Amino acid sequence: MKTLIHNDWQNVLGPEFEKEYYKKLHSFLKREYATTKVYPDMYHIFQAFEWTPFSEVKVCILGQDPYHGPHQAHGCSFSVLPGVKLPPSLVNIYKELQTDLGIKPVTHGYLEKWAKQGVLLLNTVLTVRNGQAFSHRGKGWEQLTDKAIQSLSERPRPVVFILWGRSAREKVKMIDTKRNIILSSAHPSPLSANRGFFGSRPFSKANAALEAMGETPIDWQLPEHVADKNT
Repeated sequence: MKTLIHNDWQNVLGPEFEKEYYKKLHSFLKREYATTKVYPDMYHIFQAFEWTPFSEVKVCILGQDPYHGPHQAHGCSFSVLPGVKLPPSLVNIYKELQTDLGIKPVTHGYLEKWAKQGVLLLNTVLTVRNGQAFSHRGKGWEQLTDKAIQSLSERPRPVVFILWGRSAREKVKMIDTKRNIILSSAHPSPLSANRGFFGSRPFSKANAALEAMGETPIDWQLPEHVADKNT
């Protein structure tokens, strides 16, 4: 069995890597990385899983596909590397965080601190061509990430799922809503944030749910300074 993730996610997703759909996806990605510019780089495709082991997930923030601009995507939904200009969706996330919890926005978009506290920053599709949103949709990633979502839903320890936008909200059908907490709203994109994202207070609601479960809440305050680095 291929070891692609170096924690307990490998036990959850390892059998998927042997299935025919994943082998086809792998062949497709080999061609894509060889012939065009794809984000994130191939060494960070599974960064979200590496940063937040299966047994440690408290909150899952579900995105769509990676940022498709240069130097942005590094394998975690909504996060960008230090030194990269904040994407508009993340600017809106920070605005809502300030409204919700009074947390002043930082100048970077590197969300490692969230991930290391148990916030899985998962996209439903894990790769994208430069400048072409949704270009790797329907190639097999959805089957893998659906397995991740279903496995979290079935885990004895409940999860708070934060579903932003239609693509994310459609995943509710594979989540046991009697056991897990669902927080859903419009996407934070400037195109939709005014249609229900602003004012949804997902951060305080997630922490209230965690505390009700007896879990430690997330400290959503990011450090003001992070070193310029590749993850």
